[in-house]
Amino acid sequence: MAESATSFLAAWSNFYVMIGSSAAALTGLMFVVITLVTRAEQMSRTEDGVATFSTPTVMHFSEALLVAAILSVPWQSVLAPAVLVGLAGLYGIALIVRVILRTKGLTAYTPDVEDWIWYTVLPFVAYAATFCGAMGLFVRPAGALFVIAGGVVLLVFIGIRNAWDVVTFLVIRGGPPPS
Repeated sequence: MAESATSFLAAWSNFYVMIGSSAAALTGLMFVVITLVTRAEQMSRTEDGVATFSTPTVMHFSEALLVAAILSVPWQSVLAPAVLVGLAGLYGIALIVRVILRTKGLTAYTPDVEDWIWYTVLPFVAYAATFCGAMGLFVRPAGALFVIAGGVVLLVFIGIRNAWDVVTFLVIRGGPPPS
């Protein structure tokens, strides 16, 4: 089984180097964007929006980076990566439950159907895929790695789309000029 885990994971090393590097770079860009936005807007107007929309976007990139790091380690068995990726998936599911509650409580903005899909439904699917793929590593590692990869790629694409959505919303909505 030790050789099996190493061979399955080794075949994915280029994929996870690419995904992890992309997620790390995009996380850094989100910090730059949030810094620029908070200089242009009053923090009291955007706290709920940042917590509801921007913070989960950073977490999606962080999850992709974490899973890439976990699956890039030369593990001797599937136990440790399955447990770690499974815990990351569970954390993501809990994060989305929190996002749903925050979104329902927004007063300054009413989310539309597109917001619900991109900020709650699709991330939930991605985190659930990550969790289910992790559990599948015990049964059918080759197939499970495709499920995990699908979840991670979905998180990166959700993050890209949602980062763009937040930035364009804030630019179009405008705000007070920087002080």
